[in-house]
Amino acid sequence: MRAALFGLLMAATAAAPGFAQQAADTASLVADSVAFSSGTQVLSASGNVEILQNGTRLRAQSITYNGETDRLVVTGPIYISEQSSDTLIVADFAELSGDLQDGVLKSARVVYARQLQLAAAEINRSEGRYTQFYKTIASSCYICESDPVPLWEIRSKRVVHDAKERQIYFDEATLRVLGVPVFYTPYLRLPDPTVKRANGFLIPELRSNGDLGVGLRTPYFFTLGEHADLTLTPWLTSKGAKTLEARYRQKFVNGEIELNGALTDDNVANIDARSYLFADGTFALGRGFTGKFDIELTSDAGYLLLYDYSDKDILDSAISVDRASRDEYVSAELIHYKSLRDGDDNRTLPTLVGDASYVKRFTPSMLGGVATLSAELHGHYRRADTDVTNAGLSRDVVRVTTSAEWRRDWVYGNGMILAAEGAVFIDGYKIRQPRPDATLAFDDTVEVTPYAALEWRWPMLRQGARANHLLEPVVQLVLSKNSVSGEVDNEDSLLVEFDEANIFEFSRSPGADNRELGNRLNLGLTYTRESHSGWKLGLTVGRIIRQDDLNQFSNSTGLTGSKSDWLLAAQLKVGERFDLVNRAIFDDEFSFARNEMRMGWTTDKFQLASTFAWLEADTNEGRPTDTSELAFEGAYRVSRHWTLSSELRYDFVNDRTTEAGLGISYQNECAKMDLSVSRRFTTSTSVSPTTDLSLSVQLAGFGARGIGGASFARRCNG
Repeated sequence: MRAALFGLLMAATAAAPGFAQQAADTASLVADSVAFSSGTQVLSASGNVEILQNGTRLRAQSITYNGETDRLVVTGPIYISEQSSDTLIVADFAELSGDLQDGVLKSARVVYARQLQLAAAEINRSEGRYTQFYKTIASSCYICESDPVPLWEIRSKRVVHDAKERQIYFDEATLRVLGVPVFYTPYLRLPDPTVKRANGFLIPELRSNGDLGVGLRTPYFFTLGEHADLTLTPWLTSKGAKTLEARYRQKFVNGEIELNGALTDDNVANIDARSYLFADGTFALGRGFTGKFDIELTSDAGYLLLYDYSDKDILDSAISVDRASRDEYVSAELIHYKSLRDGDDNRTLPTLVGDASYVKRFTPSMLGGVATLSAELHGHYRRADTDVTNAGLSRDVVRVTTSAEWRRDWVYGNGMILAAEGAVFIDGYKIRQPRPDATLAFDDTVEVTPYAALEWRWPMLRQGARANHLLEPVVQLVLSKNSVSGEVDNEDSLLVEFDEANIFEFSRSPGADNRELGNRLNLGLTYTRESHSGWKLGLTVGRIIRQDDLNQFSNSTGLTGSKSDWLLAAQLKVGERFDLVNRAIFDDEFSFARNEMRMGWTTDKFQLASTFAWLEADTNEGRPTDTSELAFEGAYRVSRHWTLSSELRYDFVNDRTTEAGLGISYQNECAKMDLSVSRRFTTSTSVSPTTDLSLSVQLAGFGARGIGGASFARRCNG
């Protein structure tokens, strides 16, 4: 047997029935007319010829096959598609082997993975693996008759594609942009479009910074087997800063890790070597447990912000383990904090914090409803054990908390819901703090906090021809202790929120050091209108009426006094395109303590995201002055390929811009260019105001990652 095509010829003449059956399993031939000469073993086919051979499909106008030489002469136009590699070949003339894997094609063009096109005067295929192109033009851009010059192209004397290694090798390559030569190299190797991971350079980025100067970031990617990789990015700037960035990733059978870091030598800070390391990982530990870790380290306070690695001002390194099921949750975590803020002293901050908790939910057989039992162990440590000037700044605490909660609902025929709730929290403290005589004092304190509540709510639904309306009033009576012991310093409940999510909670404090006490009525009213045309409006009004003001909260929270401030929350949602959320806290005279707004608006032409925040000054929350700030991010698609973007952060209290940025992007089916400039106006002891300029260019067709969609593709006229 010389070839499957020869077997087809024999099958057509019934000369060798057994042989023909074997060949027919691997090849087929269809044509308008077929002629076969048994003497010369030559088959000729013409008119809509199609051959299918082991996943390779050939279409042409006519073919001539010589069974003795196992050669196939094809007259075009010729189309050859390879299903396994998603490759399409178009040519005018071809001479191929019977299995279609070797041969020569004239005036040919190859398209890989529907992205990269290579046009050549001649193509030579050998061993079913190597394809050699001569006098080649490579591009992934659409080429129109009215505009035959692509945005970019690579012209090369010879190109070799290795189908096994999935690499493309260029000899004497010249990159042209709009027909103008801009770069030459005697040798160039690039991955073909089917490659997801390959050694080589990634997209370079040109950056300019007022403090660092102009520099080019050139990342190089290393594959370390099937499950790991390393990216090294050298970065040199015109002002002498030298940086090497690194990213390492690895996947395991039961988890994964990622490390990001950099090492820098510059003249900005009086430090010999500046560096940072961020690392995180997740692992399945068995029996349903998941383990996690993350590490955040930096050499100095200004390094992360200056080099645009992170805008975090508090670093947290942690290790944790947890398991969650339908009725049970177990967790343990150890965290180390490091503050980068001006004025913070890490010796007097609780930099080492540990937590462990267990939660169990079940249904009591006697009471019904849902009950929850929980236990929590918490501890935090300060390094300033010998600071006797202010004992509160060097206090170490261990707290054990146990709690039991229960709730049951009764639903009546008219839709009203009556609920009963009860809870008790027991917090035991072991406190260590220095005395003025430099000795350590140990205080033991136990706090017991019981709660009982009755809740009534009546959801009322009206379905209309244009919209559905839902109105739900809620009244909750909460009974608790009506006095505050004051034996525990509040460290974990300083940032109190009053919002629609916690109106009917026993305590609005986020932690255990300051549980909300006193008898009170929690009042709320929600209204929802859902239009049949696709938009939805939601309103929530809430207020708290207390028997006595126990002075547990600061004024900015809106929770002080025998009557709290009014809470008003609204949300307007129009399909998936527009979303507006506003939450305000104000008193009877409409004096606002807090007002926060978030808006998102997306259309086919633009995207807009904006936030506004007004916060009253509160020294308990570390805010000595009022805060009034607007943040804005937007993008506008000017045309099919051009997009403008901007960002702004403005401080109304100080009447100044804190951050601003502009960007412009060009994108089509074969290239993407991003140019951005940003300015940071804020200053501190570790960073100064600076301007950043960034430019990156990406060409499609090399590697598997695409850069554009159909909406960005160019269109030919006519």
